[in-house]
Amino acid sequence: MRGMFYTFIYVILAAGLCSAPVMAEEAPASAAMAGQKETAIAELLKENALLKEKLRIFENSPAISGDALALKNYQRLREIAADVKTQRQTMTDFAGFVTWMTANLSGYAKYIEAGSMAAGVARFLPIPYAGQASLLSKFASQGVLSLNAASVAITRYLATAQQFVTRAEALDPGKPAEVSELVRFADGPFLKEMDDVQLKLKTTSDISASTLSFLETLSSYLESTDEYWKKTKSFLAGKETDRKEKGFLSESIRNLRNRAGNFNAKLRLFDETARKDGPLIKSVAAYDDLVRELGIRVAAARK
Repeated sequence: MRGMFYTFIYVILAAGLCSAPVMAEEAPASAAMAGQKETAIAELLKENALLKEKLRIFENSPAISGDALALKNYQRLREIAADVKTQRQTMTDFAGFVTWMTANLSGYAKYIEAGSMAAGVARFLPIPYAGQASLLSKFASQGVLSLNAASVAITRYLATAQQFVTRAEALDPGKPAEVSELVRFADGPFLKEMDDVQLKLKTTSDISASTLSFLETLSSYLESTDEYWKKTKSFLAGKETDRKEKGFLSESIRNLRNRAGNFNAKLRLFDETARKDGPLIKSVAAYDDLVRELGIRVAAARK
């Protein structure tokens, strides 16, 4: 029985280690995707290292029961739940930033559109900035769509995370079946929502960074040359004074820089816990499989 048990664990490890090269071969050869592949492979190797260590402990132990493994999973689920509670508190701040960014991006739109049109006629603007004029004219509307998607992802994650925390806090360590059910929930709906909101928040960060970069570039050229300001102003709707327009732009840059900086600092903390909890969830799922396998073996041995 122990021989087949170890064989089962080695199969898990081999399957995990063999999957990484396939992912690397199939992924597009871009810098962004390369970074994602490296992160995925690093997490997979971390998970496999954890399983190897557990295997070493199993081999040196006289016996391992399904109940003991279930208790370990219970402890890990409680650890993950503690992280998730912290994530949920931060998530409300993320929701506030997304709402603020959505409202203000519409206000920035006239500068983004006017600046991009001016870039088409102001030949002194640097490359690649001038070459991006056509893309910038569509940036605001596309950005609002992405921010709306981020808002939806945050709402879904908050609901799923609350469900996970509630179930984890009410979990009975003496009921392995309940532990197993929560493991499947964590490895299914919860992990899916966490990965999705992490991706959407990264997109939000990129949108705010791109917006800030554009507004700072625009402000720089407005201050350095009257020609570009006159051309940009000719595309702006309304009859606002130069002082009012430039003042609004400076204030917008300052507010966006401060809020985006705070958002990105909290996003880094969220990413850190997500990078830790993702592989941890996968490990408890693997051990839950072992619990099931042990149950089948024990039942078969008793017949």
